[in-house]
Amino acid sequence: MKYRTLGTTDIEVSAVCLGAWSLIGDFTWGRQGRRDSVAAIHAALDAGVNFIDTAEAYGEGESETLLGEVLAGRRREIVLASKVSVENLRPDDLKQHCADSLQRLRTDYLDLYQVHWPSPDVPLADTLGAMEQLKREGKVRVIGVSNFGVGYLREAMAPRRVESNQLCYNLLWRAIEYELKPLCVAGGVGVLCYSPLCQGLLTGKFTSADEVPVTRARMRLFSKDRPHSRHDEEGCEDELFAAVAQIRRVAGRIGEPMAHVSLAWLLAQEGVASVVTGARNAAQAAENAKAADLELPADVLAELSAATETVKAYVGANADIWESVSRMERH
Repeated sequence: MKYRTLGTTDIEVSAVCLGAWSLIGDFTWGRQGRRDSVAAIHAALDAGVNFIDTAEAYGEGESETLLGEVLAGRRREIVLASKVSVENLRPDDLKQHCADSLQRLRTDYLDLYQVHWPSPDVPLADTLGAMEQLKREGKVRVIGVSNFGVGYLREAMAPRRVESNQLCYNLLWRAIEYELKPLCVAGGVGVLCYSPLCQGLLTGKFTSADEVPVTRARMRLFSKDRPHSRHDEEGCEDELFAAVAQIRRVAGRIGEPMAHVSLAWLLAQEGVASVVTGARNAAQAAENAKAADLELPADVLAELSAATETVKAYVGANADIWESVSRMERH
């Protein structure tokens, strides 16, 4: 396992982070067995993962509760991150919800506390002011944000300091490369990449749009006519699966699993601090961790990037993977 510095801090995080969303299951992934979830956590730690990301919204606190139980006795080994939900960003609410998260996680501090989504209604200065107070009280070591577009991020960066921005980023979803990632890089804000395998599309298990379960085909990459979609776009399904086929060919040629290649490409991108990978069992957690040790040659990195340029151009700079009117920007 390789480790990287988080933002401008001295906190070292594993290049592969265990994302605790999939540990409890949801509409997209279905229910999850507790035994498998516990095994996934231990397997990740055994593979050198020291960074775990959760949120109060995951299973209405169920994810935090599970981690609190499993990590008892190992807390000091782990960089533990959680997030406060968008409806809880007023200072008094935020402080109470932080206290609730700490109780569920059975800890007296969070290494990284993140704003899950920006709010158009609550002044960001008020929210960050409350988080700074938590930091002074020792309940939070580092402040981060998630799903913050350019405007919100600029506001968060001046004058207060945020050390990370958790964003959807992968070979098939490169919207942050236009404006958002350069801003993060220039400001020393570490990029934490969620959905690094694009909801399984980059594992190689699907060869056409028709094979993708309806719960995973809600992204703007797919047609607006797909069930449960929340956007009004035509999608780019043909271009998407042409790119997937090319990535599969590259992975086959170099003799590496497609998922490892996709994660290794992401870890080679400037500004990326860690990739937040979900795992539903021990085998998946161990496999994800292996990707940190794969270093791709420059020509392979360039070939992979070229394979997804058409999809990148279709998506454009709107980094909200679900909705046409980005919730990540002020309007």
